[in-house]
Amino acid sequence: MCGIAGYVGDIEPGQRRAAVARMTAALARRGPDDEGLEEWHLATLGHRRLSIFDLSPTGHQPMRSEKGDVGIVFNGAIYNFKQLRAELEARSHSFQSETDTEVLLNGYLEWGIDRLAEKIDGMFAFAIWDDRSQQLFLVRDRLGVKPLIFSAIGKTIAFASTVRSLRSALPTSDLSNEGILEYLEFGFLTDGMSIYSGIEKVRPGEILEWSGGVTSRRTYWQPNLGGPYDQVSFSVACDETERLFLAAVEKRLQADVPVAALLSGGIDSSLVCWAISKLGAEIKAYSVGTPDDQFDESAAARETASLLGIDLTILPLSSDELPRVELLAEAFSEPFACSSALGMLSISELVRANAKVLLTGDGGDDVFLGYPEHRHFLIASRLARITGSLGRGALEALAKALPNTGSTKRIRSFSSYASGGLRAVSEVRDGLPFYRRDRLFGPRLADACARSDEAETLSRAGSHLLEDFLEYDLRTRFVGEYLPKVDGATMYHALEARSPFLDIGLWEYATRIAPKDRLQGGTLKAILREIARKRIGPEVANRKKQGFMVPAERWLTSEWRDAFIDSISDGRLAAEGIVDRDEVLSSFRKLAPGSTAPRQFWYLYVLELWLRYEAEHAAK
Repeated sequence: MCGIAGYVGDIEPGQRRAAVARMTAALARRGPDDEGLEEWHLATLGHRRLSIFDLSPTGHQPMRSEKGDVGIVFNGAIYNFKQLRAELEARSHSFQSETDTEVLLNGYLEWGIDRLAEKIDGMFAFAIWDDRSQQLFLVRDRLGVKPLIFSAIGKTIAFASTVRSLRSALPTSDLSNEGILEYLEFGFLTDGMSIYSGIEKVRPGEILEWSGGVTSRRTYWQPNLGGPYDQVSFSVACDETERLFLAAVEKRLQADVPVAALLSGGIDSSLVCWAISKLGAEIKAYSVGTPDDQFDESAAARETASLLGIDLTILPLSSDELPRVELLAEAFSEPFACSSALGMLSISELVRANAKVLLTGDGGDDVFLGYPEHRHFLIASRLARITGSLGRGALEALAKALPNTGSTKRIRSFSSYASGGLRAVSEVRDGLPFYRRDRLFGPRLADACARSDEAETLSRAGSHLLEDFLEYDLRTRFVGEYLPKVDGATMYHALEARSPFLDIGLWEYATRIAPKDRLQGGTLKAILREIARKRIGPEVANRKKQGFMVPAERWLTSEWRDAFIDSISDGRLAAEGIVDRDEVLSSFRKLAPGSTAPRQFWYLYVLELWLRYEAEHAAK
């Protein structure tokens, strides 16, 4: 795991070199073990290294081919690199290191970029400069685990692992109104948006090619989220999932440094720790506890650790020693209001003192359907198919007629989802309407509209609602919140996170199982629960999902109340015209101390701290 950067194009070499040096300096926390910079006539590549495979100097990056005319910078881990190396050695390629980076380099020379992308198994973001053809290739892994940011300016292109790193090399970039609105809607930014104008993100499963000042983009992999599905029994699906999962965990135990595991007490991380134990690996597990909060999972984590016979360390988080919200601004290069990231930052700091690689349970809910809305949308889809197009109008009328409270609320929701599909789901969100209703926006956003990429899926009826939602969620919440949370928090402490549930073989198999089987009997994550029941016990299998919860919205009205008021009273949000200071403060002061604040106030607080951090560091 590392940080990568580069600048390509016909500009003064000294200017290009200085820009890449600034970018790699901004990536120091991602790669504290080594740094490097290599140049060609039109290209400069930079790298910060976190050494995981082959800790010797032979793993130094940027790495050049034997002739020196092809170079690579790489961030991530290729789990099948030993198999690919053997294949390349059989084709007369020689190796100087034991790294996966050199396998990528020789793999490009042997197969070309498209075939290489198809063959590699792992999480990755890498850039290859081919001086022979004067081409740059930027490649991101299939699910988007590793970030890759770029900016094409005129006939030049710059890229980096983070928005903050890239921006350090560019002319002053203005805040994007569309980016601000998307953040205020979700509390994060998706891969289709940036907080700054002129900055873009390579999409998951994408290859970006630059040649002669022209960029082109192509997709080498797409997820199967709408069928066709395999016709297999539930028991067969459980057995094959278990086999693939064990293989995925085994791959992720490969490292030349100490490995640890995260244990929340829930099903996914418990299965990871079970697999580690079954494979015979002896590693420590870590968890976060909030002993004064209803969502505390430390007791469940202890119970699971006892069942598995593994060593567990719990990091307590309480209101007596609150996490610093400012860390969200420091660790994430775009505004990011996922409060559980504070817990992830804390546990990453603890783990980093003892390990360099951390196995997590991320991704299990997304592909095996572990969220309540998955079950709701499956029911709504069935209702839409039963009633058909003729019943769509009746369901829509029923949804409008029923009150959105009390015992009829659920019937109203299902009727609305079945008739309106994803559009009805999107209308439930109260993100931007909340700001407008309470007149919180300042003059900058008064007439601004959020961009929408939902037109195609929003127009479909509810008969495909679950599949439409999974596709939509994958390109919004999954890549905008879940994956950046883990990458940003762990890499801030130079820790490589690996999740077996993001294994592409396991993912592809799971998406071929029909949703009704992944939700067999209306049970969330039914397949994983069955494996947990057989291999660990009913105590774990029957647990409800919680995760590492940090009660930020409650702390905002109590322990952080004065800090919020002070930050808004004399802050950049009002100075930039993003909010109306008086309206925000008036609305916030109506909240009772200790109550749960609307999440929009939390989003504003994080954005204010992020803007301050950016302004302070831009001035240095």
